[in-house]
Amino acid sequence: MSTETNVGIPAQGGQAQTRQQQSLGTAGAKNLATTTKSAPQMQGISSRWLLKMLPWVQVAGGTYRVNRRLTYAVGRGRVSFVKTGADVRLVPPSLRELPVLRGFEDDGLLAELAARFVQRDFSAGEVLVEAGRPVDEVFLIAHGKVNKIGRGKYGDETVVGFLADGDHLGDEALLQADAGWEYTVKAATAGTVLALPWPAFQELADRSEALRGQILAYLAGSQAAQNRHGEAEIELSAGHEGEHELPGTFVDYELAPREYELSVAQTVLQVHSRVADLYNQPMNQIEQQLKLTIEALREAQEHELINNREFGLLHNADYDQRIQTHSGPPTPDDMDELLSRRRGTKFFLAHPKAIAAFGRECSRRGLYPDALEVQGHHVPAWRGVPIFPSNKIPILDGHTSSILALRTGEDNQGVVGLHQTGIPDEYQPSLSVRFMGINEKAIISYLVSAYYSAAILVPDAIGVLENVDVARPRD
Repeated sequence: MSTETNVGIPAQGGQAQTRQQQSLGTAGAKNLATTTKSAPQMQGISSRWLLKMLPWVQVAGGTYRVNRRLTYAVGRGRVSFVKTGADVRLVPPSLRELPVLRGFEDDGLLAELAARFVQRDFSAGEVLVEAGRPVDEVFLIAHGKVNKIGRGKYGDETVVGFLADGDHLGDEALLQADAGWEYTVKAATAGTVLALPWPAFQELADRSEALRGQILAYLAGSQAAQNRHGEAEIELSAGHEGEHELPGTFVDYELAPREYELSVAQTVLQVHSRVADLYNQPMNQIEQQLKLTIEALREAQEHELINNREFGLLHNADYDQRIQTHSGPPTPDDMDELLSRRRGTKFFLAHPKAIAAFGRECSRRGLYPDALEVQGHHVPAWRGVPIFPSNKIPILDGHTSSILALRTGEDNQGVVGLHQTGIPDEYQPSLSVRFMGINEKAIISYLVSAYYSAAILVPDAIGVLENVDVARPRD
């Protein structure tokens, strides 16, 4: 007698019976089926436009030397500060970034000088100095942004420059007697300055023979013939008539040119031999592991090319090539100024949020920049120059970033990437995968190494638009 019943129909005694399975279920079928698989995926892979667009120079000896014309160093860097609560103090060695103290070796005297600066807080709209008044103080901007306001050609007031964190003003009084402020300094944002009265500096100079010698050497260097870029002048004669006596000249070079050594990103890839032996179909396990490892190395490589303190583009851009936004968000005016600072700009590089902020400013003005097709991709552009995204450019304090403008190539005296091809066990250009052996736990190890660096051949090869506000404004 059959005991099979349908589910939900009560059997005698009031108890329900379950239906028996009559065919193979999907869970069991998967044991005999070959599933369709994707290759391993990785969310951290970005477009890496910087690696794609930089021209790469072969560095056979592992070191790349950038020879330049002799330049008179005037200390155009930025002073550093330490903040403790509401108190701001100078980092004394960073005072060497002031032109007059460039190369000064007495750390004790620098510490004494730093202690004489007085902290002052200012609010947005406050006037720090007025044009025409005597220059009687040196100001170091610890935090905030100020505008330099002067008279335009037609007598109207106009913003002639910006200063921000780490910048300085007032030290130009050394070069002229009874110097007066040629511009008004007005705060664009709230912030903090450290001020040093000139009498306090003069009293210290009167006591220190080393400091007096430093000042005299600076004054002598400032009088040497040089062009507007600070390079040693090449004497020429033009427009003369007759038997004019021609000047003799030569091109002087830097005696200690900068050298860039190739950096390295490395990791050890480990794969158990059992995995490599038994689970190698339909995809090669070592090959897939290696693929994702190389992607991670290339991401780290691009991050270092932008952010490394020794050779990264953000840290090595010349301070004279850094400009501030006019109002916070990146406007077409800001991009025009960044573009006009150099010839032959090849591309912009910006965080995606900065690109979106620039798009909002364009839309606000009724401008709709065209897109360019680059390597099969459509990217935004400004004035015919592509704007490539890079999430490696940091966003500081959650809302400010930077936009870079680059001229590239050795022939253009631009920015170049550095690498060395033909290395042992090369897997990709300047990237090697070296077998390290199998240990006692049957784990196979491979050393994966990528060698790279970047060089800025002349200062104006790269410019940076700083303090770009990427936060979306409230409606």
